[in-house]
Parts: sequence; C-alpha cells; structure tokens
Amino acid sequence: MSTSPYPVNGGRLWETLHSLAEIGATPAGGVARVALTDEDRAGRDQFVAWVQEVGCSVHVDQMGNVFARREGTDPLRAPVVVGSHLDSQPTGGKYDGAYGVMVGLEVLRVLHDHDVSTAAPIEVVSWTNEEGARFPPAMIGSGVYAGAFSLNEGLAAPGVDGTTLGGELARIGYAGDEPCGAPDGAGRRPIGHYIEPHIEQGPILEAAEVTLGTVTGVQGIRWYDVLIEGQSAHAGSTPMEHRADAMVAAARLVCEADEIAARRAPEGRATVGTLSAGAGSRNTVAGSVSLTVDLRHPDAAELEAMHDELLAFADGPAFGPQSPSGRSIPRPQITPIWYSPPIVFDPVVVDAVRAGATAAGFEPVDITSGAGHDACYVSMVAPTGMLFIPCADGLSHNEAESILPQHARAGAQATLNAVLSLAD
Repeated sequence: MSTSPYPVNGGRLWETLHSLAEIGATPAGGVARVALTDEDRAGRDQFVAWVQEVGCSVHVDQMGNVFARREGTDPLRAPVVVGSHLDSQPTGGKYDGAYGVMVGLEVLRVLHDHDVSTAAPIEVVSWTNEEGARFPPAMIGSGVYAGAFSLNEGLAAPGVDGTTLGGELARIGYAGDEPCGAPDGAGRRPIGHYIEPHIEQGPILEAAEVTLGTVTGVQGIRWYDVLIEGQSAHAGSTPMEHRADAMVAAARLVCEADEIAARRAPEGRATVGTLSAGAGSRNTVAGSVSLTVDLRHPDAAELEAMHDELLAFADGPAFGPQSPSGRSIPRPQITPIWYSPPIVFDPVVVDAVRAGATAAGFEPVDITSGAGHDACYVSMVAPTGMLFIPCADGLSHNEAESILPQHARAGAQATLNAVLSLAD
C-alpha cells in the first residue's frame, strides 16, 4: 500500500500526455516533434503555458533548454530538478522523453494543489535536441550544459537539412540569454539533484512483470560514420572479379558489427541504423555506400574492445585487393563521431528513487539503461538518477510505442516521493 503523503493525479497526467501528443501527431498514432521544428516550438510553448498556470517562472538558456522553477523556502539550496526532453524521432512515440517532462509537470501541479512548501526549489527541465535526429549527435543541449561540448559547438551543430542548431533556435524563438555552462561551470544553472523518469525502451521490466525500475547506470555508447568508395559499373557486363563493389564491403562490415556484439551477449549491442548507396540503381554496381554504426556496452573496457575490433576488421584482410575472394573489395573509412562513456548514477539519488517507489507501494528492481539519456551528461556535474516504467514489447522510437496508465501514474508517484525526500 502507498504511504505517499500527496497522491498524484493519474488521470490528469494521462490526459496531459495525450494532449501534448496532439502536437506533431502522425496518422499512425505517434508524434513527429523533431528538434527545433515548428512542432517542437509548439510543444515548448504548451509546456511553458502549463507551468506558468501553477505559478512557475520560466528560464531559457543559450542552448534553448527550458527550466520551470518553483521556489523553495531556503534560497541557498540548489534545486531538485526533474526532466527529460520534448523532441522526438521523425516517426517517434508519444512517451519517449515527453513522459519525464510531463511527470515533472505533475509534480509541480501536486505541490501547487496542496500548497506544499519545500526547502529546496523544484525545477522541471526540457533539454534541447536529445534525440539527435536532426542535429547529431544526441543530447547536445544537456551536453553543452555539462561542458561536454562548447557553446559554439552546440550552436554550430549542422542539421541534416542544411540548417544549424543555433539558427533554428533563433527562428523558433527559443535562443535564450541565460548561460548554459562551460567546462568550469561558470554561469551554469545549479542542480542539487536530478531525476529523469523515462519509459524503459526495452523489454526487461515488462517481461519480469515489474512496474518500476531503479536505474543504476547507463551503457556506454560509440557512434561512427562510415564511407565506402568503390566503383560504379554495369551490373550485366562487368565480371565479378573486375568489380569494386561498395555494397559487398558494406555487407561484410554490417555482419562483423553484429558478430562483435554477439560475442558479448547479452550485454553487447551493435546497430547499423542507416545505409545508403550513392546514386544507386537497380542495374548498377554500387559505387559508394555510407552507413552508421552504433556500439554499446555497460563496461567501458568491453566497449573499448568492441571499438578496437571494428577498426581492426575494417583495416584487415576482408577488404582491399588481397581480400579472401581475390577480388578488390573497397575498404571502409570509419570516422568515430561520438562517445558517451558508461555511467554509474549517484547512490543518494538512486536510493531516493528506490525509496520513493517503495513508498508508492511497489517493489522496484535495479536496472541498467541500454539507451543514452540527458541524465548521462547531467551526471557529470550533479548527483543524478533515473526511474523506468515498462513499455509494451519494449518498443520505442516507433509510432506504436505504448505504456499503461497505471504504470505512468506509479512512476509519477515514485518521482514525487523522491523529490520531496531530496528537497527537504
């Protein structure tokens, strides 16, 4: 049974989640609120309107990160912050990211409804460009906040559509003037403790029939861009031994990436998420292929070994004029573009989340996140933790993404309990 002093309003939370999902709604039931599009601006505007209804001040920093602040009684205390992101994949689901921000909003609403005073201020943040779908890499807003990227790097991030992140921030009216941090932390908005509620984006909780997961850390992630330059040729008149087929090279690399992860089952992960063949044609040997590789593992040493094996394979005998087949197989050019090391979250925040879930009447399990989150960067500069709720079939980054109302409410209640504990 719950021992929570203030109950969240699960119906209100559910209604708010689906009201937000109308912004950028897709015919297949998902959302398309890609970072810094007009839809993203509308989502931000709605969030700002909601937090102002409960008396919060709104602060926007130079990276467009939006903070809603409810004052505490102790002006010397750094705030307890709840948050995530509102941007989505081009064909995303309703709950990825948005759930964490709307849980933060529900926390603010409950405190407002009951006129609760906390010693520490409470803030809710929506980070800019968590997904990285339009402006890679992911999590740039929180990365600049934590000093992992400079402000200039963040604002100059090129979009896949020829825009820049800074230009689009200005276009949609969210280029704020508050400092967004630096390697020495000068001017950064303080965070006393940070909690990020999120859907799991994996199948573990659902399979175990567990309602809440206390996230103890996050897998490390490495991203790569790969270019393979071969030679275009006629599909019918070019003998196999005379080809320099970029698609064959790509196939070999894709299979090896899969094997690199399979050798480290069940923790290893490898994904080739995009692959395109230059000016491809049905009856033309592929002259060039570009693709992306995503490697993940919760152990830093294992992730480093995966990195080494990928590069060694690309530099090895499977490619080049001396390939095993005797043919000239183009050699992949691999460019590492991003590294997010494995994260271990702060034990104080982890314990608060665990206790908050228990006080809400649930028995949480410890879990490691397979996905990257803004919490990864925030953990570099502030005590951080996360809470997971199940999603149907572990499906995310998909318009069919789905959660249950009772799970949404349970996560919000656990978060509120943890916030109250840390704030007082």
